[in-house]
Amino acid sequence: MQAITVQDRDAGVSGLTLCELPHPHAAENDVIVEVHATGFTPGELDWPSTWTDRAGRDRTPSVPGHELSGVVTELGYGTTGLTVGQRVFGLTDWTRNGTLAQYTAVEARNLAPLPADVDHVTAAALPISGLTAWQALFDHAHLNTGQSVLIHGAAGGVGSIAVQLAREAGARVIGTGRARDRDTALSLGADAFVDLQADKLEDIGEVDVVFDVIGGEILQRSTALVRPGGTLVTIAEPVTVHPRDGRAVFFVVEPDRTRLADLAQHLRDGRLKPIIGAVHPLTEAASAFTAGKRTPGKTIIRVTED
Repeated sequence: MQAITVQDRDAGVSGLTLCELPHPHAAENDVIVEVHATGFTPGELDWPSTWTDRAGRDRTPSVPGHELSGVVTELGYGTTGLTVGQRVFGLTDWTRNGTLAQYTAVEARNLAPLPADVDHVTAAALPISGLTAWQALFDHAHLNTGQSVLIHGAAGGVGSIAVQLAREAGARVIGTGRARDRDTALSLGADAFVDLQADKLEDIGEVDVVFDVIGGEILQRSTALVRPGGTLVTIAEPVTVHPRDGRAVFFVVEPDRTRLADLAQHLRDGRLKPIIGAVHPLTEAASAFTAGKRTPGKTIIRVTED
């Protein structure tokens, strides 16, 4: 099968290479999925799990990519809950070969059924962004109706989903980003927008929840914005400065079949819309993520035509 691999940790995205690999094997409780569409996060090339297995052993050349939409073609021993020919989408294991390939092996519990009226490209944009946004807002920050939430990177892949979910939950939403992101954030449901390059972040006052995807100075400054009893949640880096009278949480997104199914229903109902950017075939995946190349929305790799 064709797949994108990496084997030089220092090469970054320029080290993405199209090559031929053996068809994957379905271990116990696995399924083999024919990948129709997949997402890729360039930052994952900095993750130790991209280069080593759970025991810390080198596993290069490895296949990156961890979110997919496709069709089940094979069931491993003991696998239940899915059937051959079923449309699925989900989030794959961090320490195994991923989804920038024609086929991939995935633990069945990490996948959810994909309704027939949701296309693979849209579904592939949802697993990481959707689960990250949901887990940040509701599992970790416990956001409730009537509360206020500051969402950094409100027009990005994760932030745009978070804005829509927070708005639906009845929260007052303040988004941040660059000037060009203002209209997008407001159209998604943000009540206000802060231009991080021109506006003073501290002028927004205190909020119940801060959701950070940026890290660094923005994360540090955001701790002062959390009102007593509030929560700062970040996916960017471990927290070193905490809110004076609140909580701080750093987390890594986890697979969740039930929540994926909920997010799919949000798509079907028109309550959620991922921002899709460029769509490229697998043969162009390496060039699609060239360093410094930035396109609005999430870049999707279409591996197999529907």
